[in-house]
Amino acid sequence: MDVIFDNLDLWGEALSNTLLIFLVGGLIALILGIIVGAMRVSPVPIARAVGTVYVNLIRNTPLTLVFFIFVFGFPTLGLGNLSNTVLGILAIGVYTATYVAEVLRAGINTVPVGQAEAARAIGLPFGQVMSLVILPQAFRSVVPPMMSVFIALLKNTTVAAGFGVAELAALRATINDAPDRPGNPMEVLLWVAVLFVALVMVLSWIQNRLEKRWRILR
Repeated sequence: MDVIFDNLDLWGEALSNTLLIFLVGGLIALILGIIVGAMRVSPVPIARAVGTVYVNLIRNTPLTLVFFIFVFGFPTLGLGNLSNTVLGILAIGVYTATYVAEVLRAGINTVPVGQAEAARAIGLPFGQVMSLVILPQAFRSVVPPMMSVFIALLKNTTVAAGFGVAELAALRATINDAPDRPGNPMEVLLWVAVLFVALVMVLSWIQNRLEKRWRILR
């Protein structure tokens, strides 16, 4: 346990950065994913085309390459002096949004067509049809796959360690490079694995709660 208690400052910083990347990146992914998912089923051909290109381009690009583009490409283009943590959040949010969009699109396709037709028949525009009728029903049907996307996002935060972000996956190198810090790399990796398992269990608990709640509301 010395590897934890004698390095609490490092563990606290690493865990907070991991949660920051996960929470803010997840929020970006959810908002952007909803927009792109709606574009993918939009009656407007241009919107469908833009959504399709975005999903196919970003989803088929390795996450590490997306990080490279954001971390090294943005400063080169003079788009602001952002920290690697902020750029990592943007990268993982933009990347994960494609999976959120596809999960939502699958959920939207499970909603009977008559629901949208009835909403349009009473004069609702496309935006209100999606927000008031389609998406609430779609979200209920995609809780398990959507949570799988966010679990993958949590694990993907480890990619940020390769770009100078002090998160959990970077602890091994940080402690190993400090001679006055107790603990060997294997001990650090084992405890990092335990923390990730605990975080995934929390997400699984949230998934079960949402499934039970929305199953009752149906």
